[in-house]
Amino acid sequence: TQMDIENPDMKQWTEMANALDGFKDTVQIALIGKYTSLSDAYLSVIKSLKHASIACGHKLDLVWLEGTDLESTDESGEEKTDKAEYDSAWEKIKAADGVIVPGGFGNRGFEGKMLAANYCRTSGKPYLGVCLGFQAMVVEYARNVMRWKDANSAEFDEKCDHPVIIFMPEIDKDNMGGTMRLGSRDTKFTHQHDDGTMSTAQMMYDGAQTVSERHRHRYEVNPDRVDEIHNAGLKFVGRDTTGTRMEVAELPRSEHPYYVGCQYHPEFQSRPLKPSPPFHGLILAATGLLDGHLEEKKASLSS
Repeated sequence: TQMDIENPDMKQWTEMANALDGFKDTVQIALIGKYTSLSDAYLSVIKSLKHASIACGHKLDLVWLEGTDLESTDESGEEKTDKAEYDSAWEKIKAADGVIVPGGFGNRGFEGKMLAANYCRTSGKPYLGVCLGFQAMVVEYARNVMRWKDANSAEFDEKCDHPVIIFMPEIDKDNMGGTMRLGSRDTKFTHQHDDGTMSTAQMMYDGAQTVSERHRHRYEVNPDRVDEIHNAGLKFVGRDTTGTRMEVAELPRSEHPYYVGCQYHPEFQSRPLKPSPPFHGLILAATGLLDGHLEEKKASLSS
């Protein structure tokens, strides 16, 4: 249908714009990346956090952190002599209401991202990992829960004994231009939690069995390690249509308020009046509103 240009229905937009001016509460989110000096590198992530904050009736206070600042050693592997940046970074993480680790390429700062994932997992701090941030969750869990001390991504250590992230091109293994998994792909929510509850991620998607999200990556969770990691407690609740590519992982709500990661990039489909579900979940958890929201979702899904 064609919009009535002379009398467009701007009611929802007007209400949203008016509400923005009246927000009293603030939610503080720590973004841990490696391109933080160029904020446009994370523009879609920033907008998605803002959309989700608006939906939760909060102003967004975004705190920028370099992954390397969370590491106790420098690039040469030596202990940092000046710990000011390190101490400051960890104070910011601990003070934040939630943490997001977005996508990126390369090894720099990856250890710091895993340290952040570990802190959030063990402290109950809401965490969302996207693409590389999702992979950081998996490697951290393999190292610290499953005791695979040398677990790593093959992108960073091809010779490790426990490569939990491996090169899984979709088209051409030899031609670099054809090695990325790009564009919209379907994710099926295949698993509930052991207690029979629907995954948080699926509930945030209104109970949908399948969702379509955009991808941009070369490395994936190693299919040969999936069952061991899943059975140990980090649940791969969303998978591709073949069941071989892991798309969504989370801890059950009985263990953590919101510890969710996705291989895809949900930020690309976020809109001001329709925030991306994983981002919305992060902000809901960070503002203490997630339980109530999920209860409403549960009621609507069962009616």
